Amino acid sequence: MKILNTKAFENLLESTIVAENDGGVALIERIASSVAYEIISRWLPKKPFILFAGPGYNGSIALATAQILIEQGYKVEILLFNINSLPITDICRIYRDKIKSIEGVDFTEITTKFDMPYISPDHVVIDGLFGTGLTSPLKGGFAMLIQYINESGAYIVAIDTPSGLLAEWNQSNARSNIIKANLTLALKSKRLSFFFSENEEYIGTCKVIDIDFNLNAYRKVQSNFTLLEEADVRRVLRKRQEYSSKKDYGSMLLVAGSYGMMGAAVLSAKGALRSGVGRLTVHSPRCGFYVLQSAVPEACCNYDLESSVVTEVAIDREYHAIAIGPGLGNDKRTELAIDSLFKRYKKPCIIDADAINAIANNHMLLSCIPPMSVITPHVGEFHSLFGEQPSDESRLCKAISMAKRYKIIIVLKGRHTMIVRPDEKVYINSSGSPALATPGSGDVLTGIIGSLAAQGYEMELCAAMGVFIHGMAGEYAEKRYGSYSVLASDIVDNIGPVIKDIMSRNENL
Repeated sequence: MKILNTKAFENLLESTIVAENDGGVALIERIASSVAYEIISRWLPKKPFILFAGPGYNGSIALATAQILIEQGYKVEILLFNINSLPITDICRIYRDKIKSIEGVDFTEITTKFDMPYISPDHVVIDGLFGTGLTSPLKGGFAMLIQYINESGAYIVAIDTPSGLLAEWNQSNARSNIIKANLTLALKSKRLSFFFSENEEYIGTCKVIDIDFNLNAYRKVQSNFTLLEEADVRRVLRKRQEYSSKKDYGSMLLVAGSYGMMGAAVLSAKGALRSGVGRLTVHSPRCGFYVLQSAVPEACCNYDLESSVVTEVAIDREYHAIAIGPGLGNDKRTELAIDSLFKRYKKPCIIDADAINAIANNHMLLSCIPPMSVITPHVGEFHSLFGEQPSDESRLCKAISMAKRYKIIIVLKGRHTMIVRPDEKVYINSSGSPALATPGSGDVLTGIIGSLAAQGYEMELCAAMGVFIHGMAGEYAEKRYGSYSVLASDIVDNIGPVIKDIMSRNENL
């Protein structure tokens, strides 16, 4: 699903209104009907409501929603802002007049200064001031109003976007001037800013309301940001042929493990095998030989000359994919082996964990990473590589810049893992849960991505598919064990069921 920015959203509104040739009435009423349904399904008519409407589309939706609520017996106090600097639009004027025609309605149209209305903790506030169309931080009277609403203790429902929160970038925004919604009813899709942890307190629970935009206009919308969903994986995940053999599913080399951290190598190897790789070879120190042969008998073992750490990465045959990093440790000899690999091997790799740390210890290696390689840093590893970042938003901005500069794919691991491509396109993962925050989870992800790369999928698809499958496997494990008790091995055990379910739904289409 496309994640709509301000310009794209406004273009879709305008295109739909033009296509329907009714001034926007049908569109506004469709949206208002959905918003009103969400409210009616949560509260009885005896609940007191106060609704704030702005001068544009968001205010029009709010007023149309108020009309429906009033018709259903709800008591709604309505305040519409129509001031010289922000006069109401034509569509907003239509719904203002409809509201004014209702007998006994509690309606105030604000054209100059006004006294703050009384808001109790028992109220439900409907925020219809500013939606996605807001392009700059709020200040002055609107900022004061928002602070007053936030301090009231009332339950706040935001239409489209909490007023004051910009749809994409908020680094320069005044945080005190953003509505802290308990429920946000996003129109058509979540906005980019909704996926940053620092904005969670403003969004609350988010419910996406589908909108019947003009289909041709929606297809033409360009967006650098896409919400990665199961249907996207289903479209590209290939069905296996009846007469295929393991040689058709690629050969992968996994460089992983050190003394005391062979579990990472085992988890990564199992992740790769459960994801369908045809042949897996694990290169590890000698101490890992019996561990791997016992725990992962399906994998071939290629042991290092050194007993406790990896000191070389010998490419002794043709591999379709190489993944490096899980459990390697921080020995200087291992860092030199990674340095040597990157300087002589020019095909894309999957780089994780201690291989990322090795690059962080020698930033010159960044320019040696083979183009279109996938790196999978968690927050701490990202900061070590590219410098400390104060927020999720700034980290994404930095990742977009670095992916483009070094021609690599960066998997920003987190609650909503983001796959950043060198062409500035970003996939935001929709699967996963807090249950994935468990030791070894990232090692499993490395194995999945490496396996898909060995099977011949393009690297950006490997990263996106791998992240989604990994997240969904975590969801499956959580259903059985709960969010506290999921182990990385539980994620491994659910890779197969996830792929099976995705493929079976594909066959039923």
